[in-house]
Amino acid sequence: MALLNFRKKSDPADNGVNPEIESFLKNFSIEVMPRTAEKIEDFPTLLPTGTRVYIAHIEGTPIEEMVATAKRLHTDGYNVMPHFPARIIKDRATLADWIARYQGEADVKQALLLAGGVAAPHGDFADSMQLMETGLFDEAGFTHLHVAGHPEGNRDIDASGTANVDAALRWKNDFQTRTDAKMAIVTQFAFEAKPIIAWADSLRDAGITLPVHIGIAGPAKLQTLIKFAIACGVGPSLKVLQKRAMDVTKLLLPYEPTDVLRELASHKAANPDFNISHVHFFPLGGIKTNATWAHTHGGDSAVPANAG
Repeated sequence: MALLNFRKKSDPADNGVNPEIESFLKNFSIEVMPRTAEKIEDFPTLLPTGTRVYIAHIEGTPIEEMVATAKRLHTDGYNVMPHFPARIIKDRATLADWIARYQGEADVKQALLLAGGVAAPHGDFADSMQLMETGLFDEAGFTHLHVAGHPEGNRDIDASGTANVDAALRWKNDFQTRTDAKMAIVTQFAFEAKPIIAWADSLRDAGITLPVHIGIAGPAKLQTLIKFAIACGVGPSLKVLQKRAMDVTKLLLPYEPTDVLRELASHKAANPDFNISHVHFFPLGGIKTNATWAHTHGGDSAVPANAG
């Protein structure tokens, strides 16, 4: 028996759902890894079919495990988007092999292209732009190519400032105009709305028209979030968690993303042309916990993520 009922609520207010958050969560996506996906017995009891599910490819994960996870999720009715981390892909032949495996076994037509979390390339590729320049994704008929964004900067690329990251995003924005791929920026998670809004506005002001899928950390223990935030280089908004940790009354309570999403959703409602178009969840406290939270806040009204 299904754990969740994914029928759209006729009146969100009757169920305590913030209608702005519900609208903002429409078409939300979520990220899994093969080892976390293994713990879920039945995805359709947790996530609406048609949800876009990213599969993170961590260094050391065999491609066979990635493809098996993609196949399972595709069979369950999800839009599968595996990561292609440039720095762990040895060469063009390896990239072509991965693409062929994903397509042959899981009908994958979407990819998140990123540099990857390793310091030195394992082979010929150092960044996502080099993957895009191979032309292999276009030849294979991929419909969606997403790229990474960092609202608080990326110290692996820019020790200070954002010059290199900004230049890379401009290149990717230009690439969109030269291809048929639907592109978007999927960001690292952050915990404070105002800097996110300022960063998104700065992209628009720079002429970068790629829609933004904002990374949001799902509900989790505070200690867990702080650990991941430090490991992932989340900077300025980490103070939101640190402030919470200093409040003894909140220290043992799980963090929930309600406040940051409420502020972002309110801004979107007041500014319909705001370039953040989707929410992307990092389920740091567990897939089931995150899915339940999204459902409770109206996320069950998500429809197939095939438009952006």
